[in-house]
Amino acid sequence: MKELWELFIVFARIGGFTFGGGYAMLPIIQREVVEKKQWATDEEVLDYYAIGQSTPGIIAVNTATFIGYKRKGIIGGIIATLGMVFPSIVIITTIAAFFEHFQEYPMVKYAFGGIRVAVVALILDAVIKMWNKSVKDWIGLLLFALSFFTIAFLKVSPIVIIVLSALIGIIIKNKRMDSK
Repeated sequence: MKELWELFIVFARIGGFTFGGGYAMLPIIQREVVEKKQWATDEEVLDYYAIGQSTPGIIAVNTATFIGYKRKGIIGGIIATLGMVFPSIVIITTIAAFFEHFQEYPMVKYAFGGIRVAVVALILDAVIKMWNKSVKDWIGLLLFALSFFTIAFLKVSPIVIIVLSALIGIIIKNKRMDSK
């Protein structure tokens, strides 16, 4: 019961950073789950991010579900997910109740402008950390460049890119193993 409560509290704290969506939460998940709690390794969290990105839903919520499931099975997955979404429900409900009255105040506009900048910094931090853990050779660099180009400029679905990249990774790994 104690660990279930801990799962809820940790993910509720992370879920409190709802501005910017799931990607803004990734560096916080990494710090809390890998560095502080040691519930997963960097590699496992990257795998959860990859799976979370390729399944329906918000990547941070999916990742919380995977980590909760790893810790305490189905009930752990449910509790971690509830912890992750609880602050969003409270924050969005509160903002919705008052936003219409306050949205024109300069202070509110400035606050949201500052929040947007902070969210970009959080997302950039997550990108840099994932880059350092994922792009290890010229093949990784090439896959990154091709993936980015096809998603950003050719508007190819990220799901297609994820599946193709996974297949290419499997083929390359098998070729490397065969050559040893």
